[in-house]
Amino acid sequence: MSALKKNTSVPESTPGALLDRDHSILAFNERVLDCALRPDVPLLERLRYLCIVSSNLDEFFEVRGAPHLVAAHSNDYRGVYTVDSFKKLAADAHALVARQYALYNDQLQPAFAEQGFQIIPHGERNPVQRRWVKAYFDREVRPLLMPVGLDPAHPFPQVANKSLNFIVRLRGHDAFGRENEITIVKVPRVLPRLIRLPDAVSGERMLFVSLSSVIRAHLHEMFVGREVGQFSQFRVTRHSDLAVDEDDVRNLRTALRQGLEIRHFGQAVRLEVSADCSEHLSQFLLRQFDLPEQALYRVHGPVNLARLTQLIDLVDRPALLFPPFQASWPRQLTRGQSFFERLKQGDVLIHQPFESFDAVLAFLREAVHDPAVLAIKQTIYRTGPDSELMALLREAVRRGKEVTVVVELKARFDEEANINWAEMLESIGAQVVYGVVGLKTHAKMLLVTRREGKQLRRYGHLSTGNYNPRTARLYTDISQLTADAALTSDMEQVFVHIAGQSKLPRLRRLWLAPFQLHRKLTDTMDALGKAAAQGKSTRIVAKMNALTDEALIAALVRAGQQGVRIDLVVRGACMLPGQVPGWTDNIRVRSVVGRFLEHSRIFYFRNGDKEDLYLSSADWMNRNMLRRIELAWPVTDPQLRQRVIDECLVPYLLDERDAWDLGPDGSYTRTRSDGPGAQAALMGRYGQRRR
Repeated sequence: MSALKKNTSVPESTPGALLDRDHSILAFNERVLDCALRPDVPLLERLRYLCIVSSNLDEFFEVRGAPHLVAAHSNDYRGVYTVDSFKKLAADAHALVARQYALYNDQLQPAFAEQGFQIIPHGERNPVQRRWVKAYFDREVRPLLMPVGLDPAHPFPQVANKSLNFIVRLRGHDAFGRENEITIVKVPRVLPRLIRLPDAVSGERMLFVSLSSVIRAHLHEMFVGREVGQFSQFRVTRHSDLAVDEDDVRNLRTALRQGLEIRHFGQAVRLEVSADCSEHLSQFLLRQFDLPEQALYRVHGPVNLARLTQLIDLVDRPALLFPPFQASWPRQLTRGQSFFERLKQGDVLIHQPFESFDAVLAFLREAVHDPAVLAIKQTIYRTGPDSELMALLREAVRRGKEVTVVVELKARFDEEANINWAEMLESIGAQVVYGVVGLKTHAKMLLVTRREGKQLRRYGHLSTGNYNPRTARLYTDISQLTADAALTSDMEQVFVHIAGQSKLPRLRRLWLAPFQLHRKLTDTMDALGKAAAQGKSTRIVAKMNALTDEALIAALVRAGQQGVRIDLVVRGACMLPGQVPGWTDNIRVRSVVGRFLEHSRIFYFRNGDKEDLYLSSADWMNRNMLRRIELAWPVTDPQLRQRVIDECLVPYLLDERDAWDLGPDGSYTRTRSDGPGAQAALMGRYGQRRR
C-alpha cells in the first residue's frame, strides 16, 4: 500500500515528502493482518490477529475518522482533511476490510472445519439442530428483544456506538391499519455472540451458532400478521474521542463522567451492513446517520469480527495456540531478597514480557508492608478494572502511609476505570491528583520514600509501559528499578510539579515533556549531525510505536544528510520514508509485528566512543512532546546499557522473520527467513534461564 502524500509543511529544500499519518495507521493494520495469513502461525492465533485488526479499525474510525468525514460534508478541498483525503482513506479501508473477510471465509472457516469445529449457519443446520436453536431463541433471546416500528410517534431510535442491530422492512399493515414498514431490532449486549450447540445435537463435531443467525432465523416470529421482506444486520461506528475543555469545567472528573454518558451517541462515521442488504435499506440507513456512500461497508460475514475472539476460549484447543510462555523472574533479582537492599547495589532492569512484571508488584508490596516506608507516589494511566496494584495502594493508605496517586482521567477508553479508581482512593484518604490542566500525564513513575536511620532515602520505578499486569504479559517494555539519588530526586521534583503545578526546577537526569524532551532530542540529533560532518563516527538507533512529529523528523533528516547512520524501528504509524535518494539515504526504517506488541521506547545516540541510551514513555508524536507529561531517562550503567542494546535493539535490526522494511515509496516489504525472529530468540533465551 502506498501512503505517500504531499505535505506542505516540509521545507522546500527537502526533495522528499512525508507519508500520510492515517494511511500509515492502516498500513500497520495490513501488517497485523499478514500475521493472520501466515501458515506458521497457529490457527486460533490467526483468528486472534484478524480480530485485533477489527478492533483496531473500530478505534481508528472512532478517533481518526471524523475530521475526514466533516471535510467531505463541507466539500472542503483545501487543508489536511479534504474530500479527497476522505475518499482515499475510505478506499484503503474498504480494501483492508475486503481482505479481512476473504481471509475469514476462504481460509479460516475451512481450517476450522478441518479441525472439527464450525460456526454453522441456519441453512446448514439439520432439523434437530434447528429445534434446539428455536428453543434457545424462545428461552434466552426473544424475551430481551423489543422491535421498534418507525412512525411519527416512534422516530428512528438512538443506536449506540458499535452495537449490533437489525433493520427489517415489513409488508402488510400493522395492528392499526398503517403501512409503516421499517422496524429496528436492537440486539442486547448482555447475550453471548456465539453459542455452542450441545454434543447431543452436534455429532462428532464442535458446533457453534452466532447470535445474529439465531435472531435472523426467527425474525418472522416477532411480527405476527406481517410479512418480513428485506432485512439486514447493521452496526454504526461513532466518533468517540472525548473532548473536554478543562479551562471551562470546575470538576474534570464530573465533566468526563458526563461525557462518557454521551460517548456512545457521537457523530456517526461508519456504517456496516450485511453484504446482501438491499439498496433501499442501506440508503435509508445512510440518510438516518447522515453518511455518504463511501462510509458504507458491506461485509460478507459477521458485522463485528472482533467478537469472534470468544471462539478462541470456547474451542479451548491449546494445540491451536502459541505454545505457552512463562516469564522468568528478573535475572538481576533473587527471590526473597529485599528490593531495598538489592537496589543499594545498583539499578535493576526488567525486560517484559520475557521477565515477569510480578517483580514490580513485589517491589510495591514490600514497600506497602515495610514500616520504614513513609510515602508512596505513583502515576496511573492504564491499569485495568481489576488491579492488584490499586489494591496495594489502598492497603498502603490503610497502614498509614502517605499515598499520592496521579490518575490520568483522560486515558482514552480507560476513562471510566480511572474515574472509579480515583474515587475509591479519595474515599479512603489517598491524595489523588489529576495532573496539569491541558496535559495528559503519560509518564510511568513509582517513587517510594523510606526512613533509614536519620535519613530519608528514595527508591523508584520507571517504565516504558503501563502499570497493567495483563498487558505486561503481552507487550514488550522495559522497567527500571533504581535508588540513584539524582534520578529519584528528579522524580520527586516531577511529582511536586504535577501535584502543585509549581515551577519546575532544573532536572539532572530526566528529560521531561512538554519542557525539555522535544528540545533535548532535537539538540542531540543536531549535535550528532555536526560531529558526523566533521568526520566522526556517529549513530542513532530509535525504537518507538509511532513517528509523526515533523520537527523530530526534520532533525532526523538533517542528521542523516550530514552523515549520521540512522536506524528506526517504528511499530505503527511512521511518516518518514527511509532511503529516499538525496533525502533519507542514511535512514533505514522497519516495523516488527510478532507475537507480542512492541511497546518499548528506546533512543540510542553514539558520538565517537561516547554512547547515550534513553528509555522513555514517549513516542515521537507531537502530542507526546507538547501536550503530555512524558519522561525519558538515561541508562547510565554500562552493563545495563549494553544489555538494552543487545536485547532490545540489535535483534530487531537483524530480524528477518517478523520485520517489515519501509521503502522510499511508502510501502512495506516483509523480510522472509526460516530463522527465528527477535521475539522468538528472546523467548528462547529467557526460557533457558527458567530451566
